[in-house]
Amino acid sequence: MAKCEICSKEVNFGNNVSHSNRKTSRTYKPNVQSVKVNENGTVKSIKVCTRCLKSGKVERA
Repeated sequence: MAKCEICSKEVNFGNNVSHSNRKTSRTYKPNVQSVKVNENGTVKSIKVCTRCLKSGKVERA
């Protein structure tokens, strides 16, 4: 599942809109990376969005 374990960012839903203005449903997925993280001295593999990685909310192992 495309969900960040830090900020809980997940899939959003919207519409593809064609030139003739027809609408079909689509999904917007967050950029989620699998990262090894130090958590209370133990190394854990979690899924984190790139915004959390860039802002320094997670400490990589």
